[in-house]
Amino acid sequence: MGIIHILLLVLSALLAIALIKPIASLIKLPFALLLVVFGFIGSELITTLGLDTGLRWEQFHYLVLYLLLPALIFESTLRINIKSLLKNFAAILLLSIPLMLLASMISAGLLYWGVGYPAYFTFITALLTGAILSATDPAAVISLLKQVGASDRLVILLEGESLFNDALAILLFSMLSSLLLIPGSELSFTYSLGEFFKIFLGGLVVGAGTLLIFGGLFLIISNQFSRIILTICAAYGGYLIAEYFLHLSGVMSLLVTGLGFGELVRKKGAKTETQFLFSFWEFNNQLASALIFVLLGVTITWGMFEQQWLAMLIGIGAVLSARAIGLLFTVPAINLLPQMEIDWRDQLILYWGGMRGAVAIALALSLPLEIDAWFTIQSIAYGVVLFSLGIQATTTPLLINKLNKRT
Repeated sequence: MGIIHILLLVLSALLAIALIKPIASLIKLPFALLLVVFGFIGSELITTLGLDTGLRWEQFHYLVLYLLLPALIFESTLRINIKSLLKNFAAILLLSIPLMLLASMISAGLLYWGVGYPAYFTFITALLTGAILSATDPAAVISLLKQVGASDRLVILLEGESLFNDALAILLFSMLSSLLLIPGSELSFTYSLGEFFKIFLGGLVVGAGTLLIFGGLFLIISNQFSRIILTICAAYGGYLIAEYFLHLSGVMSLLVTGLGFGELVRKKGAKTETQFLFSFWEFNNQLASALIFVLLGVTITWGMFEQQWLAMLIGIGAVLSARAIGLLFTVPAINLLPQMEIDWRDQLILYWGGMRGAVAIALALSLPLEIDAWFTIQSIAYGVVLFSLGIQATTTPLLINKLNKRT
């Protein structure tokens, strides 16, 4: 695909995103849902006319994994206040890691049993699907909670849960997809645990080194323009070194770098500089998220709904059941912590607000085609995300408003 073709496609997508945003606000429908519809209708029209979009599946892996995903993760870590994070750290860890692992296992078990083709949809495949479906994206819920004046603790719980379980989901995705690409491989607990800690801790070390180098430069250089470029180099540089060159966790590298830079910017940056830098990365996050949803629409086919509708329904049921069961186990443990009790209203918001979005789609778009069941995995992920956008995202404002009136 030539550079002119690429530029035309990108400009067309950007123009559509710019026009759809005010329409979404006007008709009060989720912006992401309209982007998916645009991507789907646009690609169908192009193919119906016999034209070639120029997009190829193998391009999605690199585009999503190395360009769009780092922007999502880095911005999420950059805006989290470490003091609030540490204050609620125990509750966030219980909500993210145990809940995510439990939900992944429950989803995997239900999917493996529901699909019922172990030779094709193996248990490792089910685990990979469960990991993808466990990546939450409550951005829309968080903005609503801030509008209605919800407690800062509930907001930080949702933000922290999303951040840490996204990181864990991406890490598990990388491990399990690699395992499925090895012919005749078996899921050894000892090997998997060793690999997990090597990838996890290695990513943290790369992130710490990246923060040390670029954070030092950030302190030395006071120019606003240069400082913003340093954050770009730190985010993408550390991610590429960890993920691509060292085969470690790029997400864990981003986690350390983003949290560290967030504190540096708040403490050492001027007020106008801080606002500009946060706005810059917020724009990057929103643009990356929008492009991912457009790509979702482009890659949706009628065949998914015709061939995989039952798998999609099983995936939706598995995700809703797994989150309910997971919260039933984790919330009582959180309520035992001092001054950390989550009342029934917040529990409802945590349950229904645990939507799936950009990160789950990014992982689904990054699936290697060499995995036998990639189409089924992707179809399930798409079905769950479409349910989140069409049902959860549209009903959550009603739920929050109703609960807010009762407070």
